[in-house]
Amino acid sequence: MLCAFKNGVVDPPKELHSLASSQASRKPKTPEEILKDFLASYPNNGFSLAFADKASLAYAPPQIGSVMSHKRLFCSTDHIYCIFLGNLNNLFTLNKQYGLSKGGNEAMFVIEAYRTLRDRGPLPAHRVIKDLEGSFGFVIYDNKAGTVFAALGADKTVSMYWGIAVDGSLMISDNVDLIKASCRKSYAPFPAGCMYHSEGGLTNFEHPTYKMKAMPRIDSEGAMCGSYFAVDAYSKANSMPRVGSAANWATWG
Repeated sequence: MLCAFKNGVVDPPKELHSLASSQASRKPKTPEEILKDFLASYPNNGFSLAFADKASLAYAPPQIGSVMSHKRLFCSTDHIYCIFLGNLNNLFTLNKQYGLSKGGNEAMFVIEAYRTLRDRGPLPAHRVIKDLEGSFGFVIYDNKAGTVFAALGADKTVSMYWGIAVDGSLMISDNVDLIKASCRKSYAPFPAGCMYHSEGGLTNFEHPTYKMKAMPRIDSEGAMCGSYFAVDAYSKANSMPRVGSAANWATWG
């Protein structure tokens, strides 16, 4: 999967950007170029969606006969789009809790959980994400609200990467080679146990009251790359006021 969100739709951590990208022997690609590369890798079943000059999503279902340790799913409803990686062990219980069909998959559930919290739910997002049992990673794009929400489970079974493309777009993918081709040195692993919201930033859903800190990351060539992110155990974050349902997904405390 590959997601590209234009500068202005999101405000990613500035520490993802590395000056070494502009000094690399091979220059970063544009999101459009890397999207073409993605689709070329999946000529029979890959597809993409473009949302004017705001975002692009690309997805390819697992090929028949391929061996994968986790599922890869795509789902959309009511202008909300979700790409889900992994498996939820308690999906049946979650669907029952939310009044959903027992035949619904993980991507369907994540969309419904997001929509419920966005429109009606009083709970902050981290409490919902902590209820997900299993190995997972997902990216949601809400085209109506113009917001992005991404999360990655804490067990590190599923991997996602994010970085800054040459035009400032935020790129997210489970394919590290795609991210490196687009972002060169300005990329890093998406931190496990964390979630990112375009209005609330990056937070650890297991320790939401603590701030995140960026740690320098140097590659095998000795170049400074996009930073790792981890919980700063010595610095608690200020809780954001709850001013309505729209703020729930940006309220981490």
